[in-house]
Amino acid sequence: MLNTPKVWSQVVAALEPHAHCLILDVTHQASIAEMARDALDLMGDVPRGRRVVGCGFSMGGYVLIEMLVNAGWKPDAAVFLSTSAQPETEEGRTGREKTIAAIERDYEKVIQNVAKFGTAATSHSNQPLMQCIVDMMRQVEPQAAIRQNRAIAERRDSREALAVLDVATLVACGREDRITMPSLSEELAKLIPGARIEWIDRAGHMTPMEAPEEVAALLKSLL
Repeated sequence: MLNTPKVWSQVVAALEPHAHCLILDVTHQASIAEMARDALDLMGDVPRGRRVVGCGFSMGGYVLIEMLVNAGWKPDAAVFLSTSAQPETEEGRTGREKTIAAIERDYEKVIQNVAKFGTAATSHSNQPLMQCIVDMMRQVEPQAAIRQNRAIAERRDSREALAVLDVATLVACGREDRITMPSLSEELAKLIPGARIEWIDRAGHMTPMEAPEEVAALLKSLL
């Protein structure tokens, strides 16, 4: 949420000698299911026999779950980055409605708050990084941010299906993630048979931008 494909730019640059990367723009859809359909369409021209690794960051993790569980997609490996298997709680729904109201009232303030809350303390002194994150978030229109909040609030509970998922899985999370807490990544890794978990030091929620080299290295390990 609040990300454009630019969130992956440094990771993609590190992976390009080893892989062809396809990044879905998730600013136009109204539901997680619609995002999943668009992601599958995006991969329609991938040749048969090509090794495929699906990766979902944050809200993208919910999209990846939808693809794996409800659309029956089976890649060679799956990576869940800074995300959760849990459905929205009533408390979470209330919080999202408050966020939507805040977006309508003062979107710039929301962006500034999310950028700071979503990054590790060590990232806050890195002004070029923080400015890059804020500039990217500003490219997401307020109505798109509202749609994303509502899509997240309506995501399905797929934990029962994930418990029998037969796909090689890596779960990774920044140790200082305050948006999707590390305990949620631990739960996800325990839920999926054979999943391994990796921690990214000195990173909060925005791992692809805070620690692109580490994220790229994890993805390379599955190629």
